Amino acid sequence: MFVQFGPPPFACSSPGVHCAIQNGAQKSWDFMKTHDSVTILMFNSSRRSLVLVKQFRPAVYAGEVERLFPGSLAAAEQDGPRALPAVLPGSAGVTYELCAGLLDQPGLSPEEVACKEAWEECGYRLAPSDLRRVASYKSGVGLTSSSQTMFYAEVTDAQRGGPGGGLAEEGELIEVVHLPLDGARAFADNPDVPKTLGVIFGISWFFSCVAPGLGPQ
Repeated sequence: MFVQFGPPPFACSSPGVHCAIQNGAQKSWDFMKTHDSVTILMFNSSRRSLVLVKQFRPAVYAGEVERLFPGSLAAAEQDGPRALPAVLPGSAGVTYELCAGLLDQPGLSPEEVACKEAWEECGYRLAPSDLRRVASYKSGVGLTSSSQTMFYAEVTDAQRGGPGGGLAEEGELIEVVHLPLDGARAFADNPDVPKTLGVIFGISWFFSCVAPGLGPQ
């Protein structure tokens, strides 16, 4: 595959759009520049549960509206930006996720950001030494080039000193969910439960790499 980027006529002037010659054909792509991020899979050994979060995602809600009522998004955009028609309950935009955060604070390592997010979102106090790196991978390759690193940490109820829920000043409204191990596999496999790929991968990794070493309940 041959891709040639360069000055005009190859570089488009539209924000977020870049043109190039690929295998002799001129093509254009949309892209966004975003921060790298971290995500944390936590296992609460006191409860024998995995720690997840739930929150409302506007993009998920809009996608559900368009899926069930085709043309709704286009109609909402015809007269400029305005509110999406409230044709579904807000729960249609709620997803299960792992605790996560952006690497947008200079001077903080990924491990430090992960610990900060674990406290803010879930109320657990962690130190960087508590974390085990699971994997690093590209996230959203169709639209961004950002990388995400997943960490794992074992926690106990004694380490939970706050309610979590995110930062109100940043508009966060997060619910902490403790998912029992005996139902985690079925939860990951259930297509009717809206969840991120990180949740599915994290649960699979846990049962492959951590659960075999756990003692009996």
